[in-house]
Amino acid sequence: MSTEKILEIGVHLIVLFMVIPVHEFAHAWSATKLGDNTPRYQGRLTLNPFAHIDPLGAVCMLITGFGWGRPVQVNPMNFRKYRKGMALTAAAGPISNLIVAFFGIIAYKIVNAFFISSMFAGMPSEIPISYWISLILYYFTVINIGLAMFNLLPIPPLDGSKIVSYFAGPKLDMFIARYQMYISIGFILLVFSPILNKPLSLLQNGVFWVLDKLTFWVDLLIELVM
Repeated sequence: MSTEKILEIGVHLIVLFMVIPVHEFAHAWSATKLGDNTPRYQGRLTLNPFAHIDPLGAVCMLITGFGWGRPVQVNPMNFRKYRKGMALTAAAGPISNLIVAFFGIIAYKIVNAFFISSMFAGMPSEIPISYWISLILYYFTVINIGLAMFNLLPIPPLDGSKIVSYFAGPKLDMFIARYQMYISIGFILLVFSPILNKPLSLLQNGVFWVLDKLTFWVDLLIELVM
């Protein structure tokens, strides 16, 4: 197994224990702010990873790079506008991943600049540690983007289905409830199949490009300093 692959698995573990808890905490926090204290009563308003890790989602994360945490339970009847509340609570998770990715790409650019600078200063006998750190930050950023895109897919039980439900209306909710078992089986088969690889990869690259452009000011600051 190559060093790069080991690092990628290591980043998956970091995401599993640090980023997925942020994702689920974002759901819990938004639900609480919108008037539902169910997540607080169930101990989900925390960044403790063991309160959020889902065994199957963790396995999928380590194998495929895409996974999920234990769903945060909410009572939509506690929301002033329950459909809007569900959509906003669902959107909070992927948004948190994109925020983390935004800061991740900033850190990646800074550390990568140090790596490039050290290489131009003279050919080191060993690969600088800044290279490995920048690689970890790159994987970290890309995986966060991937998690956001994955969770935004309009497939139950992913967050995207709850966002789409807000616009589609009650008929979609009734359809999902009626065929829940079949949808769940199809979802598992879909996750472990290669069908999602190409579209999610395209989405990852597109969002990474957007974040790269949004953080152009980091490149300018690096040029000024270095």
